[in-house]
Amino acid sequence: MSQATSLLSPTDVEQARARATRILEGLDRTLIGQQRLTRLVLVGCLARGHVLLEGLPGLGKTELVKALAALLGLSFKRLQFTPDLLPGDITGGPILEEDERGKRGLVFHPGPVFSHVILADEINRASPKTQSALLEAMAERRVTVLGETHVLPEPFYVLATQNPIELEGTYPLPEAQLDRFLFKLDVPPVDRATLTAIITERRAGRPPEHTRALSLEELRALFAAVDAVFLPPAVAAWIARLVEATHPNAASAPKLVKDFVRHGASPRAAIALAEASRAHALTSGKPNVGFDDVRAVATSAVAHRLVLDYRARLEGVRGVQVIDAVLAEVGELEEALPKALRDAR
Repeated sequence: MSQATSLLSPTDVEQARARATRILEGLDRTLIGQQRLTRLVLVGCLARGHVLLEGLPGLGKTELVKALAALLGLSFKRLQFTPDLLPGDITGGPILEEDERGKRGLVFHPGPVFSHVILADEINRASPKTQSALLEAMAERRVTVLGETHVLPEPFYVLATQNPIELEGTYPLPEAQLDRFLFKLDVPPVDRATLTAIITERRAGRPPEHTRALSLEELRALFAAVDAVFLPPAVAAWIARLVEATHPNAASAPKLVKDFVRHGASPRAAIALAEASRAHALTSGKPNVGFDDVRAVATSAVAHRLVLDYRARLEGVRGVQVIDAVLAEVGELEEALPKALRDAR
């Protein structure tokens, strides 16, 4: 995305925020008591990125994705990933057909991936070969089958789920695929107040039904507003230094990185962090990205991209803790302010 040449007007910002709020209100009605999660899902959507949701069964991950597609008015397909699922079950493939003249030939039949919103349910239950069918789709928004390339609809989202406690019969996602997810979000258990609301307001757990919250023109305008959010040079420089500090050989790397990280985040992490920060700023009613917007999305955008050393598993160190250390030790300004100015702040 190119850097905006002028700031959004207050009217533009308020209009975009109102449109985003309509979507967010629908997501909050679907998933009660998970406001932070629903906002980050919306931010990921506005940044046009893919999202990996990790949580225990029954927390509403599937319903959240279905609600997002309905509120955006986009086509939706659910793919249940199982060990016997094949790449062609996702992408589609050529089928031998006979035309009206009696001539036979192979005709490509699109698979379920040719939808705007894809729910890859329990993605880590499919084999690595099947998982790889999404690599080109997620990175380049297209699918190549037998040497023929087919463009996917725009916008295109993959929202995947996985269960953190089931290990038998699963295939952990490779780093190359994890790197294609803008966010990896943990879906936490709900508190008793939320449980009370669910069992009193929803008979048999049925979620609310949703209609389209935005027209296609309004959705395009919302995407354009995200693209127009200004990223100040100082904030862009901080994003670059944050990503650099995730590499153990960097001079600015915190001790936690040097001790437990084998490979730091890729340039795709910096791009994801910048785009997600733009979307977060707009949903906060701001025409420009602030350091606080970067902090709000940094853990979700970068932690899953780190390749940790075996010692991290032995000592219980997770990527989230590493990113927290990076945020704490890498200053927002490249050069420290004079003491008099620091005291005056």
